[in-house]
Amino acid sequence: MKKDDTSLELEKIVLQAEDFLPLLGTDYIEIYVGNAKQAAHYYQTAFGFQPLAYAGLETGMTDRASYVLRQEKITIVLTSPLNSDSVINEHIKNHGDGVKVLAIWVDDAAKSWKETTSRGGKSCLEPEEINDAHGVVKRSGIHTYGETLHYFIERKNYSGVFLPGYIEWNPAYKPASLGLKFVDHIVGNVGWNEMDKWCEFYAKVMGFAQLVSFDDKDISTEYTALMSKVMSNGNGRIKFPINEPAEGRKKSQIEEYIDFYNGAGVQHIALSTDNIIETVKALKSRGVEFLIIPAIYYDTVLDRVGEIDEDLEPLKELGILIDRDEEGYLLQIFTKPILDRPTMFFEIIQRKGAQSFGKGNFKALFEAIEREQGLRGTL
Repeated sequence: MKKDDTSLELEKIVLQAEDFLPLLGTDYIEIYVGNAKQAAHYYQTAFGFQPLAYAGLETGMTDRASYVLRQEKITIVLTSPLNSDSVINEHIKNHGDGVKVLAIWVDDAAKSWKETTSRGGKSCLEPEEINDAHGVVKRSGIHTYGETLHYFIERKNYSGVFLPGYIEWNPAYKPASLGLKFVDHIVGNVGWNEMDKWCEFYAKVMGFAQLVSFDDKDISTEYTALMSKVMSNGNGRIKFPINEPAEGRKKSQIEEYIDFYNGAGVQHIALSTDNIIETVKALKSRGVEFLIIPAIYYDTVLDRVGEIDEDLEPLKELGILIDRDEEGYLLQIFTKPILDRPTMFFEIIQRKGAQSFGKGNFKALFEAIEREQGLRGTL
């Protein structure tokens, strides 16, 4: 089914999504990186994440070091290997820095594992308990697209700083937070003709329903195209758009990603804010680079989206995009890739009622991405 907006779909999503796997929200996102200590400094400085927890040699962890950062409800774990034959090192060799674990907060980790594996999910972590003086955490996990994993985290009987094995990380260096609130959605890129396979996985194995779909007529420019479907769990707290390439005259951003990441993986993480203008101003002041949107976009955007609360001029100055659906409007902006490989990036989004994903901005957005691809010589 294809819709221009998602307002009616959101009303149906609870009925369509099966309730065998109740999900409470995103618990954390773990990113494998070449140097976690330095990456943590970047996420603190550039994005305003606050230091939370640490695990490494000092805590008895002999194969890896992990730094945990948090901003409001967003928790990011940055993990690096401590030896050359580590599976983490192999992951970084193949993919560069990239998301390894999308951890989901659940009420019952064992039940979540049983329900998903009984429906065809491939186990990566059988249910286990880890504990310390602060209580017990139960967790389990399954594989998803590429080498990405889903962990199910049950922490109702735990009061520690993050997980057993971690200690509080409380350095003197704490740049201010920048107003990022929670994970709005997480987008995965998969290979040719794999989108439907993984959408079926989320429907069958995890009980998700399709929220909206976009084909190559919706997401295309003169040169490139892609297709996308958005999968959501019943309460709408977890939304996973899945992209695949489509035929075009030149190499699409999805093909570029697959080439440099060496397979399927997480393309971008959308973070919500209540004041996108102030958040983006602060991000830019700290060195975060965003895609450049031509000024001509703003000449007609209000004709398309109607009246908005914000003045247009600061949105134009910052390059923030605007779109509307039947429920309201949204404001969104996309960073350039935050890595040397043109793979992972962030979206900053503020929803003023809208529940859609900015279909009206696709052309401007993808033309901006193509300009960056042209500079990289990968278009």
